[in-house]
Amino acid sequence: MGRPTAAATALLCQLGLSAAIQWLGLADSGVAWNESQHCRLLLPEQLQLCRRHLEVMPSIVRAARRTQELCQQSFADMRWNCSSIRGAPSFGPELLTGTREAAFVHALAAAAVAQGIARSCSSGELPLCSYIPRVPLGVSPWGGTRREQTQLFPCALQVLSDSLDTRCKCHGVSGSCSVKTCWKGLPDLGEIASDLKSRYLAALKVTHRLVGPRKQLIPKEEDARPVTEMDLVYLINSPDYCTPNPQLGSLGTQDRPCNRSSAGSDSCDLLCCGRGYNTYTEEVQERCHCRYRWCCSVVCRRCRRSLHRHVCK
Repeated sequence: MGRPTAAATALLCQLGLSAAIQWLGLADSGVAWNESQHCRLLLPEQLQLCRRHLEVMPSIVRAARRTQELCQQSFADMRWNCSSIRGAPSFGPELLTGTREAAFVHALAAAAVAQGIARSCSSGELPLCSYIPRVPLGVSPWGGTRREQTQLFPCALQVLSDSLDTRCKCHGVSGSCSVKTCWKGLPDLGEIASDLKSRYLAALKVTHRLVGPRKQLIPKEEDARPVTEMDLVYLINSPDYCTPNPQLGSLGTQDRPCNRSSAGSDSCDLLCCGRGYNTYTEEVQERCHCRYRWCCSVVCRRCRRSLHRHVCK
C-alpha cells in the first residue's frame, strides 16, 4: 500500500482548512475534473487547490459520494437520518455548529478521503506519492474550525489505522506456503462508518479551557472520562429532531416509515416521538411457488400479498 509523501500530507492539511466539508458538494457535480478550467466551478477557497492538484480531484469526488451514501445508510433508522447532507455544499445548522452530527460527518469524510488518496497512491494514479509498504497515516483532509475539528481527525485516522487487517499471499510449489508475502490492508469504509457511529453514540460533550496561550478541550461534565484522540466530541447539544425547525437543522420525522415490532431507534414509538403512526395496507406481487425445470430454468408463479406499512404522524 502506497504512502503519501510529505507533499501529499501537506495537501491533506490544505484540503482540511479549505471550505471544510463543503468539498462534499462535489459528490453530485457531474464534472469529469480532468481539466483545470473545471476548477472555476468551485468556491474561491477551493479554486487554487484544485488547479495545483487536479490529479487528486477524482479521489475527492469518490470520497464525497461514499461519505454521503454511508452517512445516510448509518442513520437510516434514527431521527436524524443525515438527509441534509445531500444539500452540500449548503448545510443545515446541525452540520455547521459543534454538534455530534457534525462530528460524525467530519470524521467520516476525513477517513473517506484519507483512504481514497491512499488507494490512489497504491494504484499509481497520484504522482505525489512514494510507494513503500506502509499504510498512510497523514493529516485528515476535512476540517471545521481549527480548535474542535482537529480532535475529530485523529479519531478518524486512528479508526482507519486500528481497522487495518493483515493480508498474505503464498508463493511456493503446488500451492505450498514456503514463501509468504504479507501486507497491511485498508478496511472497507462501511466498517469504518460503523465504528464511527459507535463513537458518535458515545461522543463526549466538551468545553474549552485556556492552558497558557492555547485552548484545550475538556469534558463538560466533571465525572466524565478524559478526552482521548479516539473520541468524537461536540460542543452543543443536538435538537431532538422530532419536529421541523429550520433554525436548528431539524427536518422532523413526520411521514417517516417506522418499525412497529422493533424496540430500537427505528421503532414507531421512538422514531415518531410519541405522536403515533398511521398504518397503510398495499397489495404487492412477488414470485412464489418456484420450481426447477430440467434443464435449466426456474419457473415461478406470481402471488399477491398484503403489505402493512407504518408511517409516523
